[in-house]
Amino acid sequence: MSHTFCAELSLEQDDPLAGSAAHIEDNLLISWPRAKWARSLRIASDMPETLSQRLNAIAGNGRRINLIHRRGMPSHLHRIFLMPERQAFDVPRESLETFLDAWQAGEPLDSWYHGPAKQDLMLCCTHGKKDKCCAKYGYSAYRALHQAAQEGGLPFDVWECTHLGGCRLAASCILLSPVRKYGRISPEQARPLLEHEARGQRYLPCYRGNSRLNPVQQCAHLAALEYLSRQVTDGLQPQLSIHDDQGDDEQRQVTLHWHIPSTQGPAAQESAAQGKIRITCQALTIMRVDTCADLDEGPTPSQVWRAGRVEVVVEDPVE
Repeated sequence: MSHTFCAELSLEQDDPLAGSAAHIEDNLLISWPRAKWARSLRIASDMPETLSQRLNAIAGNGRRINLIHRRGMPSHLHRIFLMPERQAFDVPRESLETFLDAWQAGEPLDSWYHGPAKQDLMLCCTHGKKDKCCAKYGYSAYRALHQAAQEGGLPFDVWECTHLGGCRLAASCILLSPVRKYGRISPEQARPLLEHEARGQRYLPCYRGNSRLNPVQQCAHLAALEYLSRQVTDGLQPQLSIHDDQGDDEQRQVTLHWHIPSTQGPAAQESAAQGKIRITCQALTIMRVDTCADLDEGPTPSQVWRAGRVEVVVEDPVE
């Protein structure tokens, strides 16, 4: 193919960000020098085989494992985060398996405890050994995010990380915890992204959707955020919940309840702005490649969802 990077082809095909946000909530993060990362998101080239096998087994039981990196971290002292528990540990390399034994057995971890993770983690994929888009786009986005957090005094702990899924959407990052994924982040968008998240808002130009929802619901959820904050709620982003989801594999209508929480305390909750909105989503097939490794074989059909009709639901008054 004439394309060199899968992210270029994805953008050219108008491959949507919405619907690509699936991610496990239970995460184990281990700092490890990026130069030693292997192709796997949780394995390094200098890991003992017993440790690699242990990490694969933990992942098989439902805990996602990523390697993370930041300049200045000792190569043989590993910062470990448990999310969403928001706990951090510093573990010497020779004690990693002992630490994992104790953690899995529910034993005290006091001797390694670093403290609670007081700031949300912002992880940016720079996993070039997995996909070259993540090196090309990811590292510049990471540097911009790290610089923005430092210079702006923004409350985020920014790290490089291994594969987050969706290499074609590089640069990709994830906020933990809660779980929020972003894609196609340019260096210029790093500061506004962090500023929005510092206010508890999604940065909609790069937002991939609510990871707890299925792809069509993610699509509807993002469309509702965009419409309401622009047309109804005067720039404020409402809280949303799925009220109804009906349709088939070609078209679905997703109704969401929205509200802007009152800032005046519980007594004023009844007067808080709220309502329902219905989003009609259409399925369509695009030709895309998921990673740069697929470029030689060429694109294959993939189903995506796009938001179409948006209706503010007017309910009949209660008699």
